[in-house]
Amino acid sequence: MLVLSRKKGEKLLIGDEVEITVLEIDGDRVKLGIKAPKGVKILRAELLDEIRGENVRALDFSIKAFEEIERKMKGR
Repeated sequence: MLVLSRKKGEKLLIGDEVEITVLEIDGDRVKLGIKAPKGVKILRAELLDEIRGENVRALDFSIKAFEEIERKMKGR
């Protein structure tokens, strides 16, 4: 992992197409501006983790529902 220090207004570039600018620093929060092509996905890591967790829970629910249907079908 590359660790950099930046001040308000300073930028960093990732490749030729992604530009990140420090817009504001307020205590322990930093506001960033990101310029990137429309095809580049930009997601907060915690949001992605939450989505993955929801997907796992949904899959578990689906498997249990199918198992219940299978049990009921065998009981006929």
